[in-house]
Amino acid sequence: MLSGKKVLLGVSASIAAYKSAFIVRELIKAGAEVKVILTPAARDFVTPLTLSTLSKNPVLSSFTHEDDENEVWNNHVDLGLWADLFLIAPATANTLAKMASGEADNLLVATYLSAKCPVYVAPAMDLDMYQHGSTKANLETLKSYGNKIIAATSGELASGLHGEGRLAEPLDIVQIIQKDLAEQLPWAGKIVLITAGPTYEAIDPVRFIGNYSSGKMGFSLARVCADRGAYVHLISGPTALTADHANIKLERVKSAEDMNRAAQALFPKVDIAIASAAVADYRPKEMVSEKIKKDGSAPTIELVENPDILAEWGRRKEKQILVGFALETTNEEANAKVKLAKKNLDLIVLNSLRNDGAGFGHDTNQVTLFDRNNKRLETGLKSKMEIAQDIAEFIDREWL
Repeated sequence: MLSGKKVLLGVSASIAAYKSAFIVRELIKAGAEVKVILTPAARDFVTPLTLSTLSKNPVLSSFTHEDDENEVWNNHVDLGLWADLFLIAPATANTLAKMASGEADNLLVATYLSAKCPVYVAPAMDLDMYQHGSTKANLETLKSYGNKIIAATSGELASGLHGEGRLAEPLDIVQIIQKDLAEQLPWAGKIVLITAGPTYEAIDPVRFIGNYSSGKMGFSLARVCADRGAYVHLISGPTALTADHANIKLERVKSAEDMNRAAQALFPKVDIAIASAAVADYRPKEMVSEKIKKDGSAPTIELVENPDILAEWGRRKEKQILVGFALETTNEEANAKVKLAKKNLDLIVLNSLRNDGAGFGHDTNQVTLFDRNNKRLETGLKSKMEIAQDIAEFIDREWL
């Protein structure tokens, strides 16, 4: 959820400021770009050198560049506009009071008052300060402004007391933010099932019937759906691709029968099912247990039909949005529309091998979408990730 996000981290003068270094590390590990603002007093607890080294950005703590004899202004308005989100951790009782009352006597609070992005506040202070009525009132005021409060935890405090007031752990802070961001995404709470890649139908221990599918289209769809907040079950045939996203659960299979078992078991639980896999239509009736030796005569391999995963989904469909793919070489549009109706689909994605740069093996694709309401969309040649975005936006626009 934080990949590519611009995050401002505000650090105020608490002994817990040492944890800000770990917060920066966790934010960067999550893919964020981080800039840090210290209150002047926070420099006594954590050095700008540490945080600038970790964030790979200059650390700011005053309204001007103090060492420049021309004193260039650090523009708090630009900083507030730069950020996609603002995290203030640790936030002391003093900083909370200034934020609540709008007392902009340092760069951190001035930037907070200029920020247009979501603001997360993680307080840290001693037990009695955290329990004081003024602190509670300030936290409630900040909540009323739309700020998100990441509550202090209970534990041993710097004073030697034990109780509430401890800064939440850096990993917990980042995970709370990621969870909150995820819940705001358009597909939050949706469960998506995607099949991807080829299937391999064994002839003997070393040979198989397969196809040229790379799985790139299905994996792109999985990433796009996950980025929109959905939890994605991705069932993939043999491919070298990986799915590095917390919202994607990847299950690897080999044969059409393996894929069918996994797909049918998950289908009743999902909101959207997308069949992008290139499933073999036929398999050998029997797999030979030993490698077939060349003896001068061609072997005869009897084939039987594989289960039709998409047709079975269409028969079982209740509330699900069902998306299929059609790869055609002749009568493309007519064949795709027949498949749309016959398999009880909501949307079909037509690939044509006549289009250069489309189909198997490419990083690009060119498709035409047809839905059950006779709506049509031609994408033109794009990256498979962009095609996946187009498909997701079509689903979003028409059915979600």
